[in-house]
Amino acid sequence: MSRFRDRTEDFKDAVRQSAISSGFNESKLAAIMASFIIHKPRQRTPFLKSALKTLESIGALDQFLSKHRKDYVDRHRTTEQERDSIEHEVTAFVKACKEQIDVLKNCINDEEASSKGWLGIRDSSNADTIAHKHGVVLILSEKLHSVTAQFDQMRAVRFQEAINRAMPRRKLKKVVDSNSIDTSKPLNLEHRETYENQPEPLRLQQELLDNETRALQVELTSLLDAVQDTETKMVEMSALNHLMSTHVLQQAQQIEHLYDQAVEATKNVELGNKELSQAIQRNRSSRTFLVLFFFVLTFSILFLDWYN
Repeated sequence: MSRFRDRTEDFKDAVRQSAISSGFNESKLAAIMASFIIHKPRQRTPFLKSALKTLESIGALDQFLSKHRKDYVDRHRTTEQERDSIEHEVTAFVKACKEQIDVLKNCINDEEASSKGWLGIRDSSNADTIAHKHGVVLILSEKLHSVTAQFDQMRAVRFQEAINRAMPRRKLKKVVDSNSIDTSKPLNLEHRETYENQPEPLRLQQELLDNETRALQVELTSLLDAVQDTETKMVEMSALNHLMSTHVLQQAQQIEHLYDQAVEATKNVELGNKELSQAIQRNRSSRTFLVLFFFVLTFSILFLDWYN
């Protein structure tokens, strides 16, 4: 036979009888037991609510990019206006998420400033919470950067496509101009033959009109080349501008990482100072112990010598 017996059920029955005698009915008892098993969710802080809202916005942006990826990349599926509208919506999404992350950073900075005392000493109980919030902001920044990197790839495809469309058109224009110059030579010979058969005033007037036509054609051709060059340069400048903004965001994340490393180094220095102070105290106590030991040993030797 076992020496111990489980009395859990007896304890539950005693508690139930005591609760019923105190005026609790079965429904109240069931509600109390359910509250012990299923705990109520904790009330979320404003920082946590804002962080979750930012995370939902970034997730919505990721779903939007996944939904319109083919429409944006393939120019045969949508028009240029629709692609511009997609780009405008994504830019507005990214700007809103960036503003929310900046608000969270400002909240952390305010809380960090308020946690310091009048001597600049930081409260150690709140340091872990602030470090956790810095980690939350860093995770949100990394998620936003990963989504914007996907959009950068999509924009790079569009810019490369625009450059590829602009360059062959320019080459074809040069070929057409050279062909027109070659074909204009026999036409000029024919016109000369007709001019010789025409009277002198009409021939001069026709030559003036032909010269003005050729001048206008050359001017329009040069203007078209200049417009195409400007279009290509604007596309390249837009791509470089977006790449620069991406690098700036990467530098901001690197600064956040350096800040975290600096915080960790500060904590390590504080721990090292504590260890040094403890070592100094141990050294002092050991010196005192050695002095007492040698004093007692000397006194005992003198006492034994006197006793003998």
